[in-house]
Amino acid sequence: MTASSSAILEAQSILVNATRFRAAHEAEWERLEQLVSRIEKRSVRALSDDDLLVLPLLYRSALSSLSVARETSLDRSLVTYLEQLCTRAYFQIYGVPTSAFRQLVRFFAKGWPEAVQAIWRETLVAFLLTVAGAVVAYLLVRSDPTWFYSIIPEGLAAGRDPSASAETLRATLYDNHKNDGLAVFATYLFTHNAQIAIFSFALGFAFAVPTVLLILYNGLMLGAFMAVFVPKGLGWNLGGWLIIHGTTEIFAIILSGAAGFRIGMAIAFPGRISRGDSAIQAGRSAATAMAGTVVMLIIAGMLEGIGRQTVTNDAVRYAIGLAMLTGWIAYFYLPRKWA
Repeated sequence: MTASSSAILEAQSILVNATRFRAAHEAEWERLEQLVSRIEKRSVRALSDDDLLVLPLLYRSALSSLSVARETSLDRSLVTYLEQLCTRAYFQIYGVPTSAFRQLVRFFAKGWPEAVQAIWRETLVAFLLTVAGAVVAYLLVRSDPTWFYSIIPEGLAAGRDPSASAETLRATLYDNHKNDGLAVFATYLFTHNAQIAIFSFALGFAFAVPTVLLILYNGLMLGAFMAVFVPKGLGWNLGGWLIIHGTTEIFAIILSGAAGFRIGMAIAFPGRISRGDSAIQAGRSAATAMAGTVVMLIIAGMLEGIGRQTVTNDAVRYAIGLAMLTGWIAYFYLPRKWA
């Protein structure tokens, strides 16, 4: 037998095998293609319950057929067809065919709260560090007022220091229309707190050490201001001035710090996997939690720039601030149907 005759017989054998192979599985491929086309044209809701159950089975069968076709060197057109079919099915089964709006809804309805719940231990640590910093600063400034100037930047103090009289301090809390500097101070404070939130997360990779320092410093600032207003009989008033936006803004900073802690601890104590893999795993939930805090900071900015400047009644300020805190806690931690 000549070489040319052998090649012809081999080609005929491959053709026969391809024809038999196609005949044996073509019905499954056609059904998979029909289901995928229906999803592409409409949505997954267009499929019946039976179709949804059989879809992954058909996909795995098509993958198996593709593997056989490649290994046995069946005709190239069949391999190409199966590759395209499997690719389309993969994106419909494992991809994200939903619209951007639906993805956004899913983020707020499930993704963000789940990410925050996942870092609840780190959130508790960040909260305790904030409280500890506030207590330490309060005691330091009460015992020696010069500590205030070591903790609070001059631009942030803006005359709200131990040397200010009670009347001056009171005016900064209520005389919004007479005190143009209050708007500047509010902007400075919001920018400062937003920077702390961002850096608390971003610097978490450094074994969370900078994050700890930033969270402590934020607590120190709170305690230092309290040590100025409380001795002048303005503790309740300062609380109302802060709480209307602070329950949202400080909560956002605490969550940012918690996200930074999660990454830092994953790098410091990776367990049995590499530091890089550990950081990637921790970064997924931490980054989702951090992304949501941007929304909290925007809301806090609105409360600070509008609500606090127009609402001067202490009781109303406390009511708004506590309502916001209750809302955030309920949103993040109350059980969901999908939990």
